[in-house]
Amino acid sequence: MIPIIVLLAVFVLIAVRQIGRFRFQIWQIMLAGALVVLATGQISPDSALKAIDIDVMLFLFGMFVVGQALEESGYLSHMSFQLFGRAKSVDDLLLMILFGGGFLSAFLMNDTLAIIGTPVMLETARKTGVNPKLLLISLAFSITIGSVMSPIGNPQNLLVALNGGIANPFITFPRYLALPTIINLFMAYLLLKLFYRGQFKKGPLNQSAGHISDPKLARLSQISLSIIAILVLARIIISFLKPASSFRLTYIALAAALPIILASPRRFEVARKIDWSTLVFFAAMFVLMESVWETGFFQNLTSELHLNLNSTGVILALSVLLSQLISNVPLVALYQPMLTHLGATTRELMALAAGSTIAGNFSILGAASNVIIIQNAEKKAGETLTFLEFIKIGIPLTVINIMVYWLFLLWA
Repeated sequence: MIPIIVLLAVFVLIAVRQIGRFRFQIWQIMLAGALVVLATGQISPDSALKAIDIDVMLFLFGMFVVGQALEESGYLSHMSFQLFGRAKSVDDLLLMILFGGGFLSAFLMNDTLAIIGTPVMLETARKTGVNPKLLLISLAFSITIGSVMSPIGNPQNLLVALNGGIANPFITFPRYLALPTIINLFMAYLLLKLFYRGQFKKGPLNQSAGHISDPKLARLSQISLSIIAILVLARIIISFLKPASSFRLTYIALAAALPIILASPRRFEVARKIDWSTLVFFAAMFVLMESVWETGFFQNLTSELHLNLNSTGVILALSVLLSQLISNVPLVALYQPMLTHLGATTRELMALAAGSTIAGNFSILGAASNVIIIQNAEKKAGETLTFLEFIKIGIPLTVINIMVYWLFLLWA
């Protein structure tokens, strides 16, 4: 039971973040949790190393290199003006972020948007005077909700698409989930407008085009973005032609980082400045979650509750709640084979995809993209979203989101 106690302590510390004069970073708390389960023998060093997903670590490294190069070159500032320069009001800006980020995350994967989008939000907040917390949480909600409707929007959807026996995922996912996702993006807009209503009294937004400080690095960054777009498109085409094929996101991220690593004289500066603390967080999280997984606590809990595990409502509720504790990808890895054994319909598999993804709106730890956004914002600008700031909007939004998906799946 030690890993369960450590996990609860990690949650409490992330919620509080400060004890006396000491303020802790999220990565420090997670690292401490991983070290405790290692030191107490709850997980062996060998199992801990095997638990760290190298694909995820390399994917994040590659995307961090691209994101840092975009920022260092000044191209990110230029790009933020191109994206949001037409916004004449805070309402316009919020809708652009929610729907633009939502639709992009369906194809670029939510973690990619989190890495590239965070400095864009910070730059836009600086230029417009809008509260950066509003823009950061809008980005978090947009990429979580938007990624629901695509089989490649996030890792858990990909698991469902590949292992759930779905004949044509690129048609099936939008058919069941596109319309409720669009509604949920608009619901996020209404809720954010309610909680941040003071921000919407501002007059017209004043924006200016950003200055590109390093043209060579900017050109390399553009090449990297083009590589991402081309390889994502190739991945989609390959998934249509050969659904069972393996075209890892890691390849896309590393290929995109190569122009900067190979051709930029500032390669070491860029590599030094990437968000290493977030990489530490993920390595530590894999270790802690694996030790929790090995206890069998949550597996036994779900069996002892005697729930109808293939009921759409139960799938949605369990996916949201358990994703907060064991993360959404391990949850899907556990739940999807159980559903398949119970003869799950496509509707029930879509409920698993929707519930495990929308769990990211419930709390900071509900999605990896949330952690990326907050850690990145703290490192680059000293801005943050506290646990309480997130859940006071995230919990009601998640309840609304789940009700919308439940109603649509009920009649699909």
